[in-house]
Amino acid sequence: MESPTPAPSSSAASAVHPGIAPISYLLGTWRGQGEGGFPTINSFSYIEELHFSHNSSKPVIAYSQKTWKLHSGEPMHSESGYWRPRPDGTIEVVIAQSTGLVEVLKGEYDAEEKVIRLQSELVGNASKVEKITRVFQLIGGDLSYVVQMATNATSLQPHLKASLKKL
Repeated sequence: MESPTPAPSSSAASAVHPGIAPISYLLGTWRGQGEGGFPTINSFSYIEELHFSHNSSKPVIAYSQKTWKLHSGEPMHSESGYWRPRPDGTIEVVIAQSTGLVEVLKGEYDAEEKVIRLQSELVGNASKVEKITRVFQLIGGDLSYVVQMATNATSLQPHLKASLKKL
């Protein structure tokens, strides 16, 4: 019986694949508070945690997100997926939500401005949602984002916004 392959050394595990270097500032865990709303729902506040991780052998970042109600701590939403930046400044993102909704997003990143703009190419398993945009930006060390959404009954409208600090 062969012995298992050893885990990568800490120096190998901390190396960043050159393909993700322009957005490697995302790596790690971010936590903060957000606000949500939409013309068809009541406004709400939440606590959020994002986690971006990376295996240095591939040019992709794994992503996971969880939210909790601000006052009760009750779980609200979760999603996970993969972010794949391209050398030409474009980026491809796939996200599966706990609700069953799936997003395929494309966009661009600006490594100097530390901003990522995404727009849905496909929103799957959604009876009402037709379009989603997400903009992430590093501002003064905090990761901020805005999500907008369009449905079969509404045009593109603000849905979520948050500001997160790196843990």
